Amino acid sequence: MADTRIPGCELCEQDGGILLARTDKLRVIRAVDADHPAFYRVIWNDHVAEWTDLVPAERSHLMQTVAKVETVLREALKPTKINLASLGNMVPHLHWHVIARYDWDARWPAPIWATKQREVTDAEARLAVPLAQLDQAVAAAVLSSAS
Repeated sequence: MADTRIPGCELCEQDGGILLARTDKLRVIRAVDADHPAFYRVIWNDHVAEWTDLVPAERSHLMQTVAKVETVLREALKPTKINLASLGNMVPHLHWHVIARYDWDARWPAPIWATKQREVTDAEARLAVPLAQLDQAVAAAVLSSAS
């Protein structure tokens, strides 16, 4: 696939969050979200809207990266659940959300986009490891066998 960027597409023009790792095919960022501090996105670099816009090898590569991020979050944080989502309704650029969820978080058990169930002012402090350490582990996992 040729290098494809679309003017006006938020994820073509910006990293989409705090950039942790970039390869020729994709990048991994951490979203800044005080209620859900361990919220990561795996973003395909080229502008494609749908999963099936990728050839099978690219789909496999993308999902292997999603699995690496999920594995780091599960091992480092021991969350109640990991949420995976690829919606793209607001930004039709292929990306996956990988979000560590806890039974104490602001919206549990609802999706992170739902109305808050409670106020949680110390979500980041409740994580088992500091975000900087978690970010390093995510980046190392993604770049360990990047292609």
